[in-house]
Amino acid sequence: MELTSPLVYGVPCFIAFIILELAYSKTHGDHHIYKWKDLFASGFMGVGSAILGSLLKVVFSIVLFEAVYQLFNPLVDGVRTNILGYEAFGYVWYIWLLCMLADDFTYYWFHRANHEIRVLWAAHIVHHSSDNFNLGTAIRNGWFTLVYKPLFYAWMPAIGFPPEMVLVCLGIEALWQFQLHTQYVPKLGPLESIINSHTMHQVHHAQNIEYLDKNHGGILNIFDRLFGTWKPLDESVDIRYGVIHAPNSYNPIVILTHEFKDIWKDVRGARKFSHVLMYIFGPPGWSPDGSTLTVKQQQRAYRKQLKKEREHKAAALAQAQAKAKPERLLTKPVA
Repeated sequence: MELTSPLVYGVPCFIAFIILELAYSKTHGDHHIYKWKDLFASGFMGVGSAILGSLLKVVFSIVLFEAVYQLFNPLVDGVRTNILGYEAFGYVWYIWLLCMLADDFTYYWFHRANHEIRVLWAAHIVHHSSDNFNLGTAIRNGWFTLVYKPLFYAWMPAIGFPPEMVLVCLGIEALWQFQLHTQYVPKLGPLESIINSHTMHQVHHAQNIEYLDKNHGGILNIFDRLFGTWKPLDESVDIRYGVIHAPNSYNPIVILTHEFKDIWKDVRGARKFSHVLMYIFGPPGWSPDGSTLTVKQQQRAYRKQLKKEREHKAAALAQAQAKAKPERLLTKPVA
């Protein structure tokens, strides 16, 4: 069965919606949402990602998925049977739903790994490097992620999902991810109990300490809720988009490579081999002496600071109330 990836039809829509949002923002006074140099940088990386993705797709997706599928689901008496003994999956509707669920589960861990393993973060930081949140940012994708992303999904054809089905589900996921990158869609009410919404993705792109490494989900947010990385948007918080250590450049090459250069700098200065491994495969921000902090370390320090501030305010309030409390006057009853 031959299937076409939805992204074939999605790319023209991406361009149209970016133009539409850009025009709307400029005509409604939201000039801060788009910056021309930033948009051009995002566009350059988006075009490069599309070209490289098409070239690498044959090797790193189609060939890989097909080889894994054939290896783990050989033909036995004319029937494709998984090595575990059951018949490989077909194309009935509930298999499509299971495949989308498996895709969403995989996307969550792929995305989370990109934030928690520094060498992967070096590739993924490209997508977060803009301090603008718009549909243009949605196509600001790193080129190096194209090489290793299929490896995360190889288990799906291994258990029996047809390769073309997996590729279609990947395309649907990408379409949903694109449209999440807008500030013009409000909270979705009850749907937010299961759906990864636009406001949740604003949280994901924020550099506020309390928002870092939250909401890694694709279409659903259930895996964020299950694994402790979910956080809704607090509309009273002044949100700041981008990354703490930004490339500070609109040059696409700088944006694509700056974190790899920082890794190399840290590795060259490492005194132990274990430090080399941590600089490459440990969480971003790790350092042996605590001179730089990981996200979890930053958030622990942030929570301690908030606790101290609350305790200080509570003590100050109690002291003020004690001073304002009038002294009781003891009087004798009148006869």
